[in-house]
Amino acid sequence: MDWYAQSHRPMPWKGEKNPYFIWLSEIILQQTRVEQGLPYFYRFKQTYPTVQQLADAPEDDVMKLWEGLGYYSRARNLHATAKFIANELNGVFPINYENILALKGVGPYTAAAIASFAYDLPHAVVDGNVYRVLARVFGIDTPTDSTAGKKLFNELAQEALDLTQPGRYNQAIMDFGATQCTPQSPDCLRCPLQTECLAFQNKLVDKLPVKTKTITKRDRFFNYLVLQHEGKVLLQKRLAKDIWQNLYEFPLIELPFFVEDKNIIFQSPLWQQLIGDKPYTITKISKPFRQILTHQTVTATFWEVELHEDFILPDSKFILTERKNWYKFAFPKVIDWFLQDNSLYLNLL
Repeated sequence: MDWYAQSHRPMPWKGEKNPYFIWLSEIILQQTRVEQGLPYFYRFKQTYPTVQQLADAPEDDVMKLWEGLGYYSRARNLHATAKFIANELNGVFPINYENILALKGVGPYTAAAIASFAYDLPHAVVDGNVYRVLARVFGIDTPTDSTAGKKLFNELAQEALDLTQPGRYNQAIMDFGATQCTPQSPDCLRCPLQTECLAFQNKLVDKLPVKTKTITKRDRFFNYLVLQHEGKVLLQKRLAKDIWQNLYEFPLIELPFFVEDKNIIFQSPLWQQLIGDKPYTITKISKPFRQILTHQTVTATFWEVELHEDFILPDSKFILTERKNWYKFAFPKVIDWFLQDNSLYLNLL
């Protein structure tokens, strides 16, 4: 806390007592760096200054505002929870840890953060920064992602909590982990906890904390059909429980390999369904765009096709829109990259 008084990071939500804004900032910062999340926090706060206004917003508008931040289930849960608070709780945010924890999309860390920051309730936050500080200072090599480790670190964090200023203490230990006791190259020589830190004393700083689980990634190959006719383009909404749910995209042919033979695309059921024997011209094939996600890597290629006849939509999942209206739709980041790219003429057929 002494360190925090001199070295804390100024953030717009620090000192905030409105639980709605604290909740908003915490959901945005889940799995997101502060510098990336900060402009989103400002935009959401300005666009939806109350939980009722967020609840009343169309889902497409919320998803569009979230566009580019990733982990889109957070946005869906944010919107659903806003509706629950507005409609079921009369717009009043829960005032105790248990009821905050019961909200959709809120886990123990977020509930503790809201409870302590908004209401000064004595609940310790335990995030990656806290795990790291506690593991190093106390020399704990129990894996943080194990059941025993989670229990141990939660109990230790609660024991260390300053019960007189829990909100301030929680901010302090998270900031300490984020800026002083960093994952790589921590500033140990100027650390106020140097003499107490068992990891420093035993030269274990680079060994702690310990994690056991490794993430296995799969490769996915997306081929998007950018079908156009007289300034109109075909889109669809991703409705399956998969990445990017409720975002918009072009008609998609997913294959287990990168396509080098264009006939594979021409023979696909979707190509036959949307184009078949209609006259067309392939104007461009984009370079591959690669987006790395937590559990998978998506390589997307965009096939731009100009139809010489008007669209015949095979079913209601497809929508037509003017190219000039693309900006109104929330797209996955990989599609945004395609739309923003200036080098789409690399592989002409």
